[in-house]
Amino acid sequence: MPSPPDTAPAADRYAQRFGQLRQQLQELGYFCKGTLLERRMKCGQPSCLCHRDPAKRHGPYREWTYKAHGKTVNVKLSPEAGRIYQAASQQYRQLKSLLNRLERLSRTALAAQAKRTKAGRTT
Repeated sequence: MPSPPDTAPAADRYAQRFGQLRQQLQELGYFCKGTLLERRMKCGQPSCLCHRDPAKRHGPYREWTYKAHGKTVNVKLSPEAGRIYQAASQQYRQLKSLLNRLERLSRTALAAQAKRTKAGRTT
């Protein structure tokens, strides 16, 4: 029976790629889960134009919305804070993407490692 192809170079590639992804993970800044919204609102004065014309509504007002303990939480933000939370929200999406890629790579590397171990026992 021919011996299985050498998978050590593949294992090295997996380890190198895993290290690169971990480095990217370390480079992330602050992050937060949630959604940033920009809203325009009606005021409490019935005679105001905002009640008759949606284009005349007041704003824009920025809000960060997230879930905590099964409840939706809305936080009003200043324009400056809105930019900070927008960047943190992008960091969160990047974190999720990196974790998904790390998991896929780990699954592939573990399967190759298990296959190599099994092939080593049968010869």
